[in-house]
This record gives sequence, C-alpha cells and structure tokens, in this order.
Amino acid sequence: ARMKRFRRHGHDSQRDKLKQELFQFNKTVEHGFPHQPSALGYSPSLDLLAIGTRSGAIKLYGAPGVEFMGLHDENAAVTQVHFLPNELELVTLLDDNSLHMWTLRAHNSVSELLEVGRFTLTGPPGAPPSVTRVTSVLALSSGELLLGTEGGHVFVVEVPGFRELEERNISVEDIQKRIPEEYGPRRNLECVEALQENPRNPQQVLIGYGRGLMVLWDLQKKCAVQHFLGTQQLESVWWMEDGITIISSHSDGSYCHWSVSEEDVQSQPNKQETPYGSFPCKAISKILQLPTKQGPPYLIFSGGMPRASYGDRHCISVIHSKTHIALDFTSRIIDFFESCFVSLNACVYPSALVVLVEEELVVVDLQSEGWPVIQTPYLVPLHCSAITCSHHVSSIPLKLWERVLATGELQNTHYSRKPWPINGGKNLAPDPPQRDLLLTGHEDGTVRFWDASGVCLYPMYKLSTAGVFHTDADPNDNMNQGAEGEWPPFRKVGCFDPYSDDPRLGVQKIHLCKYSGYLTVAGTAGQVLVMELNDEAAEQTVEATVVDLLQGQEGFRWKGQARLDVRHEPVTFPPGFQPFALVQCLPPAVVTAIALHSEWKLVAFGTSHGFGLYDYQQRTNIMVRCTLNPSDQLALEGPLSRVKSIKKSLRQSFRRIRRSRVSMRKHHGNNAAKLQEINARLDAENLQDMELAPVQRKIEARSSDDSFTGLVRTLYFADSFMSDGGHSTPSLWAGTNGGAVFAYVIRLPPVERRMEDKVTAHPAKEIQLMHRAPVVGLAILDGRGAPLPEPLEVAHDLARSPDMLGSHHLLVVSEEQIKLFTLPKVSAKTKLKLTATDGSRVRRVGVASFGSSRVEDYSESGLVVLTNLGDLHVVSLPAIKMQVHYPCIRREDVSGIASCVFTKHGQGFYLISPSEFERFSLSARCLVEPRSLVESSNSKAPISTSNTNQTQQDGRLTEDSRSVWSCLTKRHGCSLQLSF
Repeated sequence: ARMKRFRRHGHDSQRDKLKQELFQFNKTVEHGFPHQPSALGYSPSLDLLAIGTRSGAIKLYGAPGVEFMGLHDENAAVTQVHFLPNELELVTLLDDNSLHMWTLRAHNSVSELLEVGRFTLTGPPGAPPSVTRVTSVLALSSGELLLGTEGGHVFVVEVPGFRELEERNISVEDIQKRIPEEYGPRRNLECVEALQENPRNPQQVLIGYGRGLMVLWDLQKKCAVQHFLGTQQLESVWWMEDGITIISSHSDGSYCHWSVSEEDVQSQPNKQETPYGSFPCKAISKILQLPTKQGPPYLIFSGGMPRASYGDRHCISVIHSKTHIALDFTSRIIDFFESCFVSLNACVYPSALVVLVEEELVVVDLQSEGWPVIQTPYLVPLHCSAITCSHHVSSIPLKLWERVLATGELQNTHYSRKPWPINGGKNLAPDPPQRDLLLTGHEDGTVRFWDASGVCLYPMYKLSTAGVFHTDADPNDNMNQGAEGEWPPFRKVGCFDPYSDDPRLGVQKIHLCKYSGYLTVAGTAGQVLVMELNDEAAEQTVEATVVDLLQGQEGFRWKGQARLDVRHEPVTFPPGFQPFALVQCLPPAVVTAIALHSEWKLVAFGTSHGFGLYDYQQRTNIMVRCTLNPSDQLALEGPLSRVKSIKKSLRQSFRRIRRSRVSMRKHHGNNAAKLQEINARLDAENLQDMELAPVQRKIEARSSDDSFTGLVRTLYFADSFMSDGGHSTPSLWAGTNGGAVFAYVIRLPPVERRMEDKVTAHPAKEIQLMHRAPVVGLAILDGRGAPLPEPLEVAHDLARSPDMLGSHHLLVVSEEQIKLFTLPKVSAKTKLKLTATDGSRVRRVGVASFGSSRVEDYSESGLVVLTNLGDLHVVSLPAIKMQVHYPCIRREDVSGIASCVFTKHGQGFYLISPSEFERFSLSARCLVEPRSLVESSNSKAPISTSNTNQTQQDGRLTEDSRSVWSCLTKRHGCSLQLSF
C-alpha cells in the first residue's frame, strides 16, 4: 500500500509538471474599438496614437501589431492625453483633476507601458477648487507642462518629477493688471480654454481665455507681449507655422484671424467669418489651417453647423479652394488631428485627417481625388451593427482564405489605396502559425469575416442576408447623404450604423465548413440560409422550404413575430457567399442551434419548438421532431417579440425624424442620442432574454413543467455505433433545455444515387437526464478517447481517421455535470459534477487541443468549460477529470459570458463591451499577444515614410527640414512624413 501511495504521488507530480507545459492562462489582447473613448493624443516623433476612455483606460497604437494598454487605478474618465515632445512619456488628465505620467520602458527587448507618477495641483489654503481645476494642458518643448485652470491661472510644472515651479506661475491677477482699458472693466476672464506654443519661438506661449481674450506671454521675461481682444466665447486656437498668424474659433460658429506683431494690442481681428451663414450656429470646437504645395490652404474645423436645422449633426468641415465638404459622422466627435508630410524643401503639406468619434476611428485621405476614407488595420468598430453571435474557425486552408480575401477586396474599392499613416514602433510578434477566421453575426443580418490570426483583428469580408427578403428598408432612404447643391454640403463618412432595418434579420447562429466552402446562417425569425462561395456575381431565386416544427399539433397558437417575406423574383448576389437554399421554420422563432455536415450535404436546425434535418443537395426536408412540452407557453408567445416590436417602432420613428429633418429642416434636439441610448439599453435586455431566459433556473432537479424545456440547445452529427459495436452509421444527436437527448440514425443513399434516392432518418435512442438540466454540449469519443474529426477533415489529410475498432463513448455536457455513456448500449460510465461545490452552471463548452510547450509533437484533447461564475475549466478526455481552472470573466458580466467563443487550440474571445473582444489563451503553446518595441526619436531617425525608413541627403536631414520638424513636433496633433 505504501509503494502504491508513493507511485501515485510520483505520478501526480509528473502530471502536475505536464499540466504546466500544457496549460497557462493569459488575457492577451483586446480587439476592436475602445468603449466610450474620451480623449485623443498623438506623438509625431514616435508616430503613436493614444486613446483614453471614460473607464480610465489608456491605449496606444502604432504600426499594425504595435499596441499598448494601461489602466488608471482611479475610476475616472481620461479627459486629455499629451505626449512629451520627442520623448517616450505621455501625460493624462482625468476628470478627478489628477495628472498621470506614463512611459514606454523597454524590458527584455519589448516595450511596456507603465505609470510612473501622479500629481494633483494644490492651491493656497481656502482657495476655491476652480483655482486648481485643470482645463488646458500644454507640453512645452523645453520639457515642462503648462496647466491652465478654471480660475484663469497657469501653473508651470516640471516633468517627469511633477514639481511645481511656483516662481514661473502665471496668475490671473497678473493678466488682469495688464488688460488694456478699451477691453472694458476687469471682469472675470473665465477659464483657460487654450494654450499654444509659438512654433518659431519656444519662449512665447498664447493663453486663450473663455471670455475671448488671448494673451501672448513671454516665459523668459515673465510678462505679456501682446493682447488680442476677442469678444466672443473662445473655443480653440491654431497658430500657423509661420509664427505670425493665429486663428481662433468661437461659440457663435465664427472664426477669426489675428497677427502677432510689435503692437501691444490688437483690438479687432484681421478677418472674421461664419462659414455657415448669419443664422445662429453651433460652436466651432476646434480649427486647423494647413498649407498646400500649390494654391490655397486647407481649412478644417469641427462644429459650426446652423443650430436650428443641423444642430444635432456631428460634422467636420474641410475647405480647400472651391471644394467644401461637411464630413457627417454618425456619432459624437471626440477629437481630430492632421497627418502631414514634409518635403525636402521644408514645406509641410497635409496628407490625411484622423478623426476619433465616439464609435469609430475614421481616416480621410486628403491627397486623393474625392478624399476617400483609408481602411483602418485596427480599431475597427465591431459593433457597426450590434453583434448577436460569433463563430471561430481555425486553420483555414489557403485556397479558401485567398478567395475570401479577394472577395473582400472587391467590396473595398471605395477605400483609398494610400498606406496607413500611423506607423510608430516595431512589431516583434512572430508570424501567426495558422490562418484563423472569426465570424460575427449582426442585428442587421450581416456576417462579418475577420482575420483573427494575429494581434490585429482585420476585416476581410462582409456578407449580407437582407437581399433574400423584403424588409422595411426604403431604397431611397439615404438621409445622411447630401443632395446635389445642398447646403451645407454633407457627406456621410464612417461605417457605424446601429439602426437595423428589420430586427428579424438578426443572425443567431453561424457554421462554416472550411473544406467545402459551405456556410450556414440562421436568424431571429426562424430562417436558415445555406450558402456557397462563388467568385462571380450570380442572379438566382432562393426558394424557401417551409418546415412546421409543431407538426400540426392542435391547441398551440404562435403569438410572436411574423416570418420574413422571401423575394420570389431573381436576386443578383455579388461575388462571395451566395444563398442557394432557405429553410423557414414555423413558428418563426429564434434558431437556437444548427449543425452542418458538408460531406453528407445535410443541415440540422433547432428552435424552442423542436429540430429538423434538411438535405441541401436535394433541397428537401428529411425529418422533424417537435420537442415542445404542453406547459411551454412562453415558447409560443415568443419572448423576444415584445422587445423586437419596441425596437422596430423606435427605428421607424428615428427614420421619420431623419426624413423630416432633411425635408423640413426642423430642429429635433438630441433625439438621435436619446434613441441611441434607448436602443443600447434594449440591446442589452435583448441579449439577456436570448441567453438567460432558457437557463435561469435553480440547481436542484427540474420539473418537466419548467418553461422552455423543449428548446434545442445543441445539435451534433457523428458516424458511430448506434445498434451494435460492429457497424457504424451516420447519426444526428440533439440536446434540449429539459435534459433530453435524442438520437436519429441517418440512412444515406450510395454516392451514385445521391441525387435520386431520398435520405431518411429514424429515431434510435432517447436519453432523459435525471436532473433535467439543459444539455449544452454533445460529442462522441472514438476508441482512443479522442473526439471524432470534423466532416472532410480526414479526407483532406488534416486529421487521422477515428478509431472504429475500440468502443465509442457519448459525452453529454449539461449545465450541472459532464457525463460519459458507452455506445451503443448508452449506459453511464463516469461523470463529473460541477455544482457540488460552488453551484456553478456550464454556459459555454468546446473541445480543444493543447500542445506541450516543451515537446513539440505532444498534445492532449481537453474539454473547455465556461461557467456562469465566469470561471474557465479544462477537463481531460476521456478520463473526465478536472485539470485546471482559472477565473476569467466577472460573474456580473452576463453579456460577456454569453458571448464567449472557444477556438480549437485553447484560445477564446468574449465581449468586454459592445465594441471590444477580449482575447484569452489557456494553452501554454498557442499565444497571440502584442510584442512591440518603441524607441525615442533621440535614438532613431524621427521621420518615417511608407516607402523608406529614414531620410537621406548626404546622410542627414537638411537644416531647414530639421527646423520645420522641430517646430511641428511641438504641436498637438500633427503627424509628419517625408515626401520624395
């Protein structure tokens, strides 16, 4: 007995060591667009973009793959981000008035974003908070910070130590003493609205006050040099590169030109203009003016729209020569900056406009005709339409990958061909070992294909299912596009559009066969589309096969939504995935499960009423099984119908508002923002209804009277032993919310008779779990204990043939336990209870392969489980023993848990916000994470281009170019590149 214990202890130690080589939990990267961005910063010398959020996150982006993230300890919004000129540091200002210093520090040849200091201004005892509340920040080229405050004071702070230089502070009293008499009595100047450094003289700064006064201050002499007596509320200032011309923008929608001169006072601007007429206009919150190679400059400003007619528009106007366009965004503008290039004759010219709005990042190419948008390689808004489901496919064959990529390029011809303008840092991450796709289904009926192989989640292709149906959309309902000759000249930009034409189009389930190119997409109103990849456009009619899942049972009346109206006329489908078969379930409830077997040419589908089997080669239905319990009244009422109808009426109301705004030019206040907020709240409720209603139940044994017991949770195809251990047959397995498992034997005709003879399916087995917990996963293990390979996987020599000599086992995963049954007798062999200790319930399950980080050719299959507590578990197969568990998602994050999807190699994705996926890994071998190095401009050539890494002219920059670079890198928001 002692020897046995010793052997077991040694074995356990060996197993523990192997676990460390197989399993390791890491949250690796966040894909998508930051939720609720609140600040934008840019470093021309590092060529890095920074975004701060309302939750206190700070994210840095450079060249594709170069990403950094930090999180403030304080639960406060980031209001401003400023890089120190030519340094690896940046400063953030939070809405709790604290300042934070961050640095990019190299460790093991990889840069890390670290917080290295924090600071809060303290005023004299008894002073009101306005004295030290920071409203404006300027990072001087000398390495100090100027902090303008609500009380009108300007504090000078030394960095990185955050030491206040009291002797250099500029008090509002000093300014008021020198205000010219003609400006009126010494009234309150209001807050410091703007701070700008003279691009030609770093000893001079411009201080702009909210009341309109601007003061040119000499830091060395500690005195005012010139006063600009503006009378309108000041919003922003822009100092031209010549150091002479200053442009100020104001709250009445006007902007003014001022000149720096020897005179002490300029009482009137050189020029004052209101771009959008004499009617009351909204404030111009920011303005830039940029020179060009030839002709007039670019004038770029945000806001300024006529208040009555277009006060709710989010616009940036670009004026160049006779071209005037108002870029119209679908969400609020946070900030913007211009990307410029420097020619060898030291001239600075704009190349692109980078705009951060609340829901996306938009980059406009100013050098190409028509000013097209440049496709973003990261920060893509995943939530252009709300995400309703996800599907991950690993190891895509090269042929399919190239076809999807080519199809996506055909869709993107409207994008600019210019390279991405932000290219800071070096991406040191290794090339992805395989090609992976992440497919996301959306509320508007689209499916988007993303390259999920590496750090950047890159958009490849977008598929729309709406063309198959008649919807509520009006073909002429293009309210955001300006009509010919309309004033202001609007042009819609960006892709964020959360308003679905018909919520029944929402995609609920996706399955892609990577070997055959067949795709199945199932929706909210019982529609199941089967698609095939076609490289050419095709005109065809999609005929619907109507399947009655109630099988004519009496006494049941559907009270939910109506089914979608299918187009009976031929429809032209663009190149890409094109539908050729449609199954319409009746009642038209949400499709809750699908399975695709492309080798057998079969699709299985399930709803809250039952499941069916469809032959998409012969385009006929094979069988139907109603799983509805007589007490399942909620399944007949359609739990989503009320939510959906509310959302539909809101969208119709919103479209009416937009139509009347265009035709009648009436002001509707903040209707769009309010409706957007309501829709967001309904989206959250909708997700909870979809994911939680079927599974909100107690841990103890269920009653058959519980609601939704007939809802089909999982479907599974397998070739295994159903009647005896000597002959395997194709089969379909279905698991329901009431703990029932149904198995059907499928009879396939010979290949040569496949189109003539019918496929048949007959009931073979039925299992009822004693505890009646919902069945969330099914799998069959072969004689070696390995999960059966995917359809066509063996035929493509990408998996070894399953062991058909040994006994097969059925793996049933319910919310509460994992149970193994023998086949074909279906007798329980072993089980693992998850609810025995902490009461957790299984929400997501998947089978993954875990490779050893030490031995290249060793791997194990494991069952990955996510619980309602947000914990991840890995369970060994076929032993059904717990291996590791890790906390991953907060238990309160119901949406995140519901959205989780696993990969075949031990990674996963879940939504941390409507617009962001968190990527995690359970594998010690497979890890996708950013590895980047950023060097300061002191250690590398500071100017970069898309074609060359450094400027060469006798091995160095010209002195004129150095001068221009020195001036412009001090400016907030100017990206520089060299032009040859």
